[in-house]
Formats: sequence, C-alpha cells, structure tokens
Amino acid sequence: MSEKIYFSTSQRFNWRRSLVSMTTRLHHSIAPKHAKKTAKKLFLTPSRMKDKNQQPGGLVKSQVSSPEGMLTTYRLGSGPVWILTHGWSGSSNQFYPLMQHIAAQGFTALAYDHPAHGESEGILGHIPAFVRGLESILDSEDEVAGLVGHSMGNATALECRHAKIVDSPMLLIAPVLDYVENLFSTVARSGYSMRLFEEVVNEVQDEYRYPIQSVDPYQKLKLRQARTIIVHDEGDKFAKFSVSEKAAAEMEQVTLYRTQNQGHGRIMTSQEVMKSFDRLSRPV
Repeated sequence: MSEKIYFSTSQRFNWRRSLVSMTTRLHHSIAPKHAKKTAKKLFLTPSRMKDKNQQPGGLVKSQVSSPEGMLTTYRLGSGPVWILTHGWSGSSNQFYPLMQHIAAQGFTALAYDHPAHGESEGILGHIPAFVRGLESILDSEDEVAGLVGHSMGNATALECRHAKIVDSPMLLIAPVLDYVENLFSTVARSGYSMRLFEEVVNEVQDEYRYPIQSVDPYQKLKLRQARTIIVHDEGDKFAKFSVSEKAAAEMEQVTLYRTQNQGHGRIMTSQEVMKSFDRLSRPV
C-alpha cells in the first residue's frame, strides 16, 4: 500500500473520501469478517518499490533469519558497522548513495529490507514486525557503531530497545516522531472506517502483545542520551517538520539540520545527510 495513506497531511474534502467512508462502513455491516480481511490486507501490505539506484561495486548481499522470515541484507565497506533502516514501502536500494559515502569514510554500511519489503520474505508489515526484524539484524552483528534511519524506519529504531543501539548515535532522516497520531488522523481523513482500522490494529497488538498506544517515538527519543542528528526538509509532506523542530528545541542531545526542496525521499541522497553522517561519526 502507498505510504500516502499513512503519512498524508492533506486536509481537503473530496467525494472520493466520502465514497470510501460509505462503502467501507457498509461492507463492515454486511460482511464483517470479509471486511476485516480486506482491511488487514490494505493497511498491512506495503508496496514493493522499484529500484532507483545502481548497485555499488563491492556490495555483498546476504540473509538473516528472523521471526518474520528471512531478511535480505546489503553490506558495503569495512570497519565499524552502521545499520541502515528504511521506511514504509521503501527498500535498502534508497540507501545506496549514502552507503557508498559511509564506506568511503572507513565504515561498514549494513542495510536490510524490512519484512514484506524489498527482497525480504513476508507479506504483511507493521511496527512490531519491523522491531523484531531489526532485533534479528542487531543480533547478527558483534558490534554496532550507530544507526541511520529514514521515515518509519526511525520509529522502528526508537522503539527497539536492543542493547547494541541504546547508547549508539543515530542519524534520523525525515523521522515520523508522532507516529500513532499521524497514523490515526490520516486514516480518519481518508474516510476509511475507523472501526475496521481499529479491529486490524487490535488483532496485531494482541498477536504481538505490543499495544499501539505504547508506540511513541518522540518520547523514546527524549529518553535517549546518545547523540542524535535529525535531517528534515521544511516542506516534507509526509512527516511533520514541526515535530522534529520541537524535538531539537526540547532535547539537548538532539541536533536538527533542515533542508529545502528535498521532500521526503530525495533528502536521503542530499549533501546535508552526508555531512550529518560525518559529524555524527567523528569522535566528540
């Protein structure tokens, strides 16, 4: 499913939204089980994005076993390991330019595809599955120097309590720090039956014993003591720049670098991201 339903901030009324509201509510009242199955597929099935970047020379592909299936990993360079975690409906391919930069600075860049993304196994995706996947990646490494995330990958990293990244520096690119609020308000604006959506959410949280209301990247970031750099575009249409700005103002360990005209995706290859990695990876 497109990331737009999760991160869209459009407030405009349209007839399509009204029609979605009417049809999904009617579906739920007539065939509740089928409606729930349809909603689960819609909300938890990411789009498999096409590769946009050419594979770097020397890239090593492998797999790591996880409770969510086999996860495909992409390793480039040598030296201390930096983990790279992408966002919803994304893939490790988006990180290739940054991975080349990281490798050129004397580090190992280790990206991986989340469950149901890229070349990893799985059909359904959500935060609990993403956290399990990241934990498996971290378990497979002896030491981790730091982490780079994009979009929903940042929420995953902040939710993960694995010992190898608790005190590690993080570079958060276009983070969705108000994840739950953004998610629920966006689904509500889409017109989709909130009752149906909540049934899907409840099924996932019961299966994984992971209450949706416990997902709070902003507060988890507030509790971190390690250095954190946020790079965020002022005009990001999917993740609120104002929330990142607030975090930098309230949290001493967080530094914000803003960009313009880079959007939510192009920012991953921006010079500000490259420079921010250099700042974060140098000894204090």
